[in-house]
Amino acid sequence: MSRSSRSQFRDLHGIVLLDKPLGLSSNQALQSVRRLLRAAKGGHTGALDPLATGLLPLCFGEATKLAGTLLGARKAYVAECRLGITTDTADREGEILQQRPVLTLDEAVIEAALAKLRGRILQVPPMYSALKLDGERLYAKARRGEIVEVPAREVEIHRLELLARTDDLLTLQVECGSGTYVRSLAVDLGEDLGCGAHLTALRRLWVEPFREPRMATLDELEQAAEQGDEALLAWLLPVAAGLSDLPALQLDEAQGMAISRGQQVVLPGLRDVGRCAAFASDGALLAVLEPDEEGRARILRGFNLPPG
Repeated sequence: MSRSSRSQFRDLHGIVLLDKPLGLSSNQALQSVRRLLRAAKGGHTGALDPLATGLLPLCFGEATKLAGTLLGARKAYVAECRLGITTDTADREGEILQQRPVLTLDEAVIEAALAKLRGRILQVPPMYSALKLDGERLYAKARRGEIVEVPAREVEIHRLELLARTDDLLTLQVECGSGTYVRSLAVDLGEDLGCGAHLTALRRLWVEPFREPRMATLDELEQAAEQGDEALLAWLLPVAAGLSDLPALQLDEAQGMAISRGQQVVLPGLRDVGRCAAFASDGALLAVLEPDEEGRARILRGFNLPPG
């Protein structure tokens, strides 16, 4: 990239709720949007596989400080699983490992298998994943043909329901917490049903706090960019939108000045509020706060946003 093209990038702060298209990695999608926005700094909030579509919150500028928070949030998906076939990647893009007959399965049998996967469960992540083991991504080991034992992790499945069934295809609704692999859910379900399974399609519906997201497709963002900056930036949510599930605490001028300087101050009522988003007297987002044991405001994340 030339010096002149680099200079076109700008400090931009906010969140874009992207409807990630099929076939793109999360990083490819991020870089496409970052170039359209000409944002100097950007990050995504937890990868969606190229096979997956749907909500991918993209954070720019000071909003990247929220990426870890959103990454741990509750999420919802619609997943399609094919029974009778297992693959090495646990999805349709992998090599077939085994084919087994699909026995007659009524809804009661499927429900009993789904029930075992609800709540807090131990889950083995797929070998073809970005998790690190001994300092290396699992997918790198898998591509070399290494056979390693991947440790199980505890994850939380808040909801797992059968939406539809057509022959050997199951459509499921999944609500889960951080670190859950829907591919692994498909594998575990198939094993419990005795026929094996793999994931054939996945769409992310929402990520807290964006329960009813207005998502933008890449085509819509490209069209907006052609119309001009005003149309494009209409898709950029303020940084504070990523904290809309937290209580808001309005500070006076002296309190806001102290927090902006990184000072610990006693804020009346903070213990009752708990973790919260703190705003200056002019409405600017200053920090995410929580009370320490002595009732002072502990700054979990500070923001340095330009004046309104």
